[in-house]
Amino acid sequence: MHQIKKRYSKFVNPLLSIIDLVIITLIVYLIGDKEYLNKSFLIYTCFFWFFSAKATRFYNINRNTRLFQLLVLLIYQTIIFTLGYFTYFGFFREGEIIYNQTKILFSILITIWFFKILTFYTIRLYRSKGNNFRNIVILGNDSSTKKIKEVLVKDKDLGYRYLGFFSNKLKSNKEYLGTIKDSYLYILNNEVDEIFCSLNEVNEIDIKKIKKFANKNNKILKLIPNSKEIYNKDLSAEFYGNSLLILNVKKLPLEISENRILKRFFDIIFSILVCLFIFSWLFPIIILLIRIESKGSSIFKQTREGINGEEFLCYKFRSMYKSNSLDNGHTKKNDNRITKVGSFLRKTSIDEFPQFINVLLGQMSIVGPRPHMNIHSLKFDKEVRNYMKRKSVKPGITGLAQISGYRGEIQKKSDIENRVRLDVFYIENWSFILDLKIITQTTLNIFRGDEQAY
Repeated sequence: MHQIKKRYSKFVNPLLSIIDLVIITLIVYLIGDKEYLNKSFLIYTCFFWFFSAKATRFYNINRNTRLFQLLVLLIYQTIIFTLGYFTYFGFFREGEIIYNQTKILFSILITIWFFKILTFYTIRLYRSKGNNFRNIVILGNDSSTKKIKEVLVKDKDLGYRYLGFFSNKLKSNKEYLGTIKDSYLYILNNEVDEIFCSLNEVNEIDIKKIKKFANKNNKILKLIPNSKEIYNKDLSAEFYGNSLLILNVKKLPLEISENRILKRFFDIIFSILVCLFIFSWLFPIIILLIRIESKGSSIFKQTREGINGEEFLCYKFRSMYKSNSLDNGHTKKNDNRITKVGSFLRKTSIDEFPQFINVLLGQMSIVGPRPHMNIHSLKFDKEVRNYMKRKSVKPGITGLAQISGYRGEIQKKSDIENRVRLDVFYIENWSFILDLKIITQTTLNIFRGDEQAY
């Protein structure tokens, strides 16, 4: 039978979330109660569903997710959404008798439960017919790898196609594809999607090489543990079949498309609000003050490095006297190039406000590692461990390093090392809550008058 391999899996969960929002809107429309057919109720309900689903990981359904796990997710989401649903009436319609509350809630939940379970079995049936499969290879050949092979071959609805195994112990088996070293080229040439690696056979040095290879080439790596395996935050456990344990090598939080969408959505909304309610009236005042004190453009533009090392023009209010040395490097404490207005702008961080334009343009984020000039990046690339990792996300107006006190002039190597350490921690442990904490702390620092000279 001809098998169809389409790389559409990554679109399934985003599509399901959109369908759920359509279901919510459609049910309200079909019931036709004017008390609910208004923008405030629909926007609140849809937004709360989306963000509560994000919190409960409602759309994190994998190929090996079992029905019991699906039902647990449905129960969690039902409880949280129900609380949020009635909270709307407590805040906005307090004391009023609103009919059809329960009818609309039950209609939404029953429809989504039915659709979620139907979709779950439909996708499994589709994969059991040989569609939407993933090519896999196994590194190692022991009892554990044989078990995982049996499960993946037997359970057709998981949607895997087993290509063979690699082992440094020569085998005459027809499924034998070569040594561990041979696997790299084979994986690239045969559209392999997932790699299952036995920790019993592959040594620690090879594991590090395989992890690096998988990350670089966007391959999913899963580890088959041995009895002495120590679990860490980079690994998560999952089961295939009834009891076969596999360690999944986690992606970084911002490598997950849903997280990037959430972060970008927040960046846009937050920046628009700042531009409308603060920047709109503050902008002409600052421009006037800058030009009264010194000649030159009120907006200072400087080339900085963004995500993946791409250069962009970073905007700031000019805080120095116009001179040829403006673009030469970091400012120093008591720098005589800084104007009186500029000193105030830096102390209050108002000089950073034009960077919200960079955020709207998609060049920066509200929170992230601070962007550096290319000349400094080239230097730090060679001197500071893990410096390149901070380029895997968009730079930010503020960041974890800044609120932790690592800002301003870099006087010694430990200054940049501490910033990079915190930047990397932020990238590896990103969450929406962490962003909110950093923004809150930045705001408090500004009101306390903590100077932030970047």
